[in-house]
Amino acid sequence: MAVIKPFKGVRPPKNLVEQVASRPYDVLNSEEARAEAAGNEKSLYHIIKPEIDFPAGTDEHDEKVYAKAVENFEKFQEKGWLLQDGKENYYVYAQTMNGRTQYGLVVAASVEDYMKGNIKKHELTRRDKEEDRMKHVRVNNANIEPVFFAYPHNAELDAIVANITAQPAEYDFTAPDGFGHHFWLIEDEATIKRITEIFAQIPFLYIADGHHRSAAAALVGDEKRRNNPLHTGKEEYNYFLAVCFPDNQLNIIDYNRVVKDLNGLTDDEFLAALAKSFTVEDKGAEIYKPAKLHNFSLYLSGKWYSLTAKPGTYNDNDPIGVLDVTISSDLILNDILGIKDLRSDKRIDFVGGIRGLGELKSRVDSGDMRVALALYPVSMKQLIDIADSGNIMPPKTTWFEPKLRSGLVIHKLV
Repeated sequence: MAVIKPFKGVRPPKNLVEQVASRPYDVLNSEEARAEAAGNEKSLYHIIKPEIDFPAGTDEHDEKVYAKAVENFEKFQEKGWLLQDGKENYYVYAQTMNGRTQYGLVVAASVEDYMKGNIKKHELTRRDKEEDRMKHVRVNNANIEPVFFAYPHNAELDAIVANITAQPAEYDFTAPDGFGHHFWLIEDEATIKRITEIFAQIPFLYIADGHHRSAAAALVGDEKRRNNPLHTGKEEYNYFLAVCFPDNQLNIIDYNRVVKDLNGLTDDEFLAALAKSFTVEDKGAEIYKPAKLHNFSLYLSGKWYSLTAKPGTYNDNDPIGVLDVTISSDLILNDILGIKDLRSDKRIDFVGGIRGLGELKSRVDSGDMRVALALYPVSMKQLIDIADSGNIMPPKTTWFEPKLRSGLVIHKLV
């Protein structure tokens, strides 16, 4: 059962939301954040990427940077740029991309559920990245940014959300990237109670995006529990900020690869090596997009190729073996190009499908990279099957878009 609760959100006044809201901390670097926040003292980047308030080149993990986050969070509240709701609510957060809208419920999710595995993961986390976000949660005593969960779709929850979103939104704006963001309060006590009851019947929640933020938030909550001799289980630190979307509304887009060299091979030798495991078709100069599972797109020396994995090179009965990211990692990146560790090898880079396949072409044409590989996207069913089986996806498998906008609502741990 999924334990959730309403909470007293900390959020911007309606007239300031567009100035406060930002992209998540991990989708841009310090200089990009500095540029986006230029001339805007109300930007959430001053809290989630506070190194922008120091000279360029300042280490974002310096203690003074974390201290600046706390100072700025306090300042935002003092100046009324962030205000706390007077009662515990749930919220609806909807996003529109390319004319399609997905509707999420903003809740406080249970730390204990995370620790017990009722909130399921599909990716490994890195301890250094966890520790950075743990410090950020710890010093601010708040989850400044939400994590992105999926849940098995539920008709009654769909109906509740449809009823709420038929009313005018509290926030309704289009961000600079062209994506729409819409936000409603759920204040009715009977509705709040029913949402809590329905989630209690849902066996598992799934982390879609934000594995490091989830781990950091849960670990800080668990740390606070262990350090409090008067712990009751009712404290706010037993919960963390999540936006939960029904699984049937979510789309995973492709997450592609570019590689710096052919591991000493010529183009002909590389293509011949590929032909052992794939049916290789020359598609010419026009961009070729993978058409289905086990079909790949390759860009090399100005030409696009279709690669179709031959029967026997994959296992459709294995939740990991069926993945195109596994097939490409094993048969192309490892066996032919000698790339053993996707997390650490400097010869490979990853490009989210939101940038389009033209980005792969330009990376290769510029000489920055030698070859590009585009994959057919993973499905939500595959993600849930892997999480349910206790397996972990290979690195850089899923890319969710649109990303959650940060700053629409914050969860305090006190």
